[in-house]
Amino acid sequence: MFTGIIETIGTVTAVHEEGTNRSFQISSSLSHELKVDQSVSHNGACLTVEQVAGDQHRVTAIAETLKKTNLQFWKPGEKVNLERSLLFNGRIDGHLVQGHVDAMAECIDRKDLAGSWELRFAFPEIFSGLTIEKGSICINGISLTIFNVTKNECSVAIIPYTFDHTNISGVLPGMKVNVEFDMMGKYAQRIISASYTINAPSLHER
Repeated sequence: MFTGIIETIGTVTAVHEEGTNRSFQISSSLSHELKVDQSVSHNGACLTVEQVAGDQHRVTAIAETLKKTNLQFWKPGEKVNLERSLLFNGRIDGHLVQGHVDAMAECIDRKDLAGSWELRFAFPEIFSGLTIEKGSICINGISLTIFNVTKNECSVAIIPYTFDHTNISGVLPGMKVNVEFDMMGKYAQRIISASYTINAPSLHER
């Protein structure tokens, strides 16, 4: 479990193919503090640390993760948002994030507002029921508030600190980002769907 508050930006230094899997060697300021088997959010995708050596660590993404996330595009030099798992004796400054990426969204607009930035994203319509005005969303592992919500689009505002300390600064129109929709919204949608199925009248009652 994570909070969507990025700790640091890592850099992919090497990529290795292993069957349908892909391993990434990542250099960062917190790599030396990690431990094997630890869960770390990489652009919002929860991955297990497999090896730690100095200021670098290694993680592997399976085919399903590669299909649903922008990890499929990673090459040496890629900047990656990193966050270690949540400590339950601390404050949750963002929102509860599982590290389970739902889909990729495409940046369709970016505005420099002379002090902040506004980015707009389009996502698959199947997730339209999971976005609400002023709701929470996780983009590349960053906890953000959405606004100007339509069926399959939403906007986020980026403050200077977030712009300077995450890879959102490099997101331009046409680029793909990882998106995890609010967990509470997903559970609510599932409960409503299940409730309708259970309470739906049988054929002889209609």
